[in-house]
Amino acid sequence: MKKLLSLIFLLVLFTSCTSRKNSEEFISTTQGRYLFNDNEVIEIYFKEQKLYAKWRGRTDLELLKVNDTAFYMKELNEKILFVSRPQMHIQLAEKREHKGIKYDFRKLKNGEKTPHEYFEAQQFDKALDAFKMIQQKDSLNPIISQGTLNRLGYKYIKKEDFDSALEIFKINAILYPNKSNVFDSMAEAYFLKKDTVNAIINFKKALAINPENRNSERFLKKITKK
Repeated sequence: MKKLLSLIFLLVLFTSCTSRKNSEEFISTTQGRYLFNDNEVIEIYFKEQKLYAKWRGRTDLELLKVNDTAFYMKELNEKILFVSRPQMHIQLAEKREHKGIKYDFRKLKNGEKTPHEYFEAQQFDKALDAFKMIQQKDSLNPIISQGTLNRLGYKYIKKEDFDSALEIFKINAILYPNKSNVFDSMAEAYFLKKDTVNAIINFKKALAINPENRNSERFLKKITKK
């Protein structure tokens, strides 16, 4: 009987906490885009007094209200807290799996984008600046690794979008000017675009950095034989 009464009490308490409407001020200040990681965003919005998130291709992830500033997100299996000071951000509530580690997701300013979003919008200079900022903050961040950017370039090549491939390879070359492979990849993109002049220039750059780059050597022989 005591267990039943306790269960009923908790249910009533939870219902009373979650039934209260959030203030217009809370809704206004929390809605927006938050930086989940350096190249990924989680967007928060309200609809009919319910909180939703747009994340990883889903646009209708409902968050369950725990109290006025805390919500449970099933897809993350985390309770997220909206913290207004010093600036609005999302914080994961501490739990055993990440005890002692704080996870904070800052709210993006209006118009602010991730490097990938800048790139997709063909704002290549801003994409480069954003990638540089990540590199300066954490040079080992996998988002800006040479291999990650190189693979992205080849994804564009598979789609025969050689212009986008070239732009990502150019960014890679600026971030890693002493890496032979980045110039080799850029040269291949120029070659596929039938721009043999720039292909030769970049294959030579790749070989100048690493004379044993067999791919560049093979392509140069192929081009100069024509």
